[in-house]
Amino acid sequence: MVFKKMLSAFGVGGPSVDTVLSNPNTRPGLSLDGHVNLRGGEVPANIEHISLALVTRVEIEGGDTEYNALMEFHRMPVTGPLQLAPGQQLSIPFQMPVPWETPITDVYGQRLRGMTMGLRTDVAVARAVDKGDLDHVAVHPLPVHEKILEAFSRLGFQFKNADLERGHIHGVRQTLPFYQEIEFFAAPQYAHAIKEVEVTFVTNQYTVDVVIECDKRGGMFTGGHDTFGRYVVEHANVDRVDWTRLVDGWISQMATRYGSQFGGHGGPGHFGHHGGPGHYGHHGGHGRGPGMGGVVAGAALGLAGGMIAGEMLDDVFDGGDDEGFDE
Repeated sequence: MVFKKMLSAFGVGGPSVDTVLSNPNTRPGLSLDGHVNLRGGEVPANIEHISLALVTRVEIEGGDTEYNALMEFHRMPVTGPLQLAPGQQLSIPFQMPVPWETPITDVYGQRLRGMTMGLRTDVAVARAVDKGDLDHVAVHPLPVHEKILEAFSRLGFQFKNADLERGHIHGVRQTLPFYQEIEFFAAPQYAHAIKEVEVTFVTNQYTVDVVIECDKRGGMFTGGHDTFGRYVVEHANVDRVDWTRLVDGWISQMATRYGSQFGGHGGPGHFGHHGGPGHYGHHGGHGRGPGMGGVVAGAALGLAGGMIAGEMLDDVFDGGDDEGFDE
């Protein structure tokens, strides 16, 4: 076992920590399992507590400034006070629940451009916290997310980027302090009316709020504007819906609707409203073009030439391939 990070709070010769995930791949609503491995240094060490935190990069707007910051959004204690003898090795198991609203970072094994996620190990000693270890995490979509993203792909939408913005979506029950926007260039059949589409998932145990923002083109007598739609879908119906036809109905209605500008982009986030086909559209197996596994893993997810454009969190992730994904 190689212990990756010596705890600086103890000084030279202090203990070291290494958090090892059984599998760095997960989904919203599942868990991350693993062990926090400690090794004693040259002298005894009194540790007050150890905790784990999920962290990610979030876009923050304030006044006329806009910047990205590392934000913690979920924390779990691993152990309380303990004493680590010189040279002693401890392995503490954990199972950390992943919040339902956790943003998606990977689709069909490919990192979404703009997304980062890490599990940080915090070790507290003498009222100071040593952020001792940070491990890469890949969050894969739930089946309903996959079906909706696949529908956009089948309809010809091209992935542009994904990011997280601090704020809350009006009218949506949201627990995290940010929301994810998955951005697409408009499909050819909508390009006359729409420039881009942004899709946000706010997920809970039973349903997903799908908030869609269309950047509409201006007409001869009107300027461009944003149109918003909010639709609620259920996990239980994932295999009983023609998702391509449903998403096509959503976008078609938004493309022909003038809509309203509810404060625009930024600030408190989207301002959605119900509309369109409602909870679900038509059933069946209708689709257009290749499936998500072919199109989304390539051009539709913006991974031109097979290059994965994901960023690293503070350049602290180690290299190496992820393990396979098991539910």
